[in-house]
Amino acid sequence: MVALRSLITAAALACMSALYAENTSTAIFDESFRTLTVQIEGDRLAPPVLTLNSSDRLIIGFDRLSDERDYLRYTIRHCNADWTPSQLVDAEVFDGFNYADVTEYAFSRATTVHYVHYTIVLPDSEFRFRLSGNYLLQVYDESDPDEILLQQRFMVCENAVGVGGTATSRTDVDYNDSHQQLELQLDTRGYPVRDPFNDLTLVVEQNYYPASRRVITHPTRMQGDRLLYEHQPQLVFPASNEYRRMETVSVQFPSMGVDHVEYNAPYYNHYLNVDTPRFSRNYSYDSTQHGRFFVREYNSDNSDTEADYTIVHFTLDQPEIPGAAVYLEGDFTHRTCDSNSQVPYNPSTGRYERAMLLKQGAYNYRYVAVPPKFPVEGDKYQTVNEYSVAVYYRAPGERYDRLLGYSLIFSGR
Repeated sequence: MVALRSLITAAALACMSALYAENTSTAIFDESFRTLTVQIEGDRLAPPVLTLNSSDRLIIGFDRLSDERDYLRYTIRHCNADWTPSQLVDAEVFDGFNYADVTEYAFSRATTVHYVHYTIVLPDSEFRFRLSGNYLLQVYDESDPDEILLQQRFMVCENAVGVGGTATSRTDVDYNDSHQQLELQLDTRGYPVRDPFNDLTLVVEQNYYPASRRVITHPTRMQGDRLLYEHQPQLVFPASNEYRRMETVSVQFPSMGVDHVEYNAPYYNHYLNVDTPRFSRNYSYDSTQHGRFFVREYNSDNSDTEADYTIVHFTLDQPEIPGAAVYLEGDFTHRTCDSNSQVPYNPSTGRYERAMLLKQGAYNYRYVAVPPKFPVEGDKYQTVNEYSVAVYYRAPGERYDRLLGYSLIFSGR
């Protein structure tokens, strides 16, 4: 119950912040843009975290449903640990100009839906980051710089402190039941912190889901150069369940999770197998991408431009949940609960149903009820979850939050 209340509180605070603060979440604001992806070059499973002063490169891709190339530009903003824009000026943050044209593009080939695929690579030969921290890339049309078309979060890390830890189902609220608990250790030998009880902030998320975000401001105790975070209520999480999987890699035959494929001009349609709630089922392991999706057309050497857009039909066989809305959660919905990810209830069929235009690929997804009155997926202590831990540091007098460390901790491994 403690963890559940924390989750509800975090979600409520996130909603309030969205009402009164600038939106700095990863998002697409123009519906003609689709399939926003980000990855570290050479490692598509890595989170979008660059190492400062390294050879790391970030690859950001997206499509616009169009027959013509658009003249787009991008800018980058430095943000605080809570993703509010920092007060630093560009000259403090970047070497080079903090804007550039999007020059790398390619037209789709042999697809029923025509689109242009754009790519941005950071940093490049004319630009580099001087500071660690949170960053927000924003794309706009060169003729209208005030209208942001899409934006993507990423981070730059110093890796000055070591971050370790474990995730266990033997928690302070239950034992091998419905929760998981983290215990964390920071090794500060590489960067001694003068006042770790006031100058350090840890931000922890489960599977990059914003509503799961926990902010830890004090270690439990110190042990030499090690900071220990133990038995902290904020580090107890509902265990959730493995992501569901589906693949739309072919328009000729049904792949994983697909019942059948139809062509209803002008789109191919993938009708997924009907989903049912899993809260009352026993846990079943399934290989997971922890909510990610990968663009793929099974017969293509270049899926970025040869994968088609199809209408994917999701169905959840679940009676209406009074006072709650149901959403699809995963990278393809930017892990946000809004109108773009909501699954409406259809009273004529007695099911939740949603059709989405998605690029062919392999997708992870889960159903989320908000508020969480009904556990559609259930909470299984055996679930393999990916916990991200970001360590921010702001010394007295500093004007920005440095990202000193970043690590991933997996449960069930």
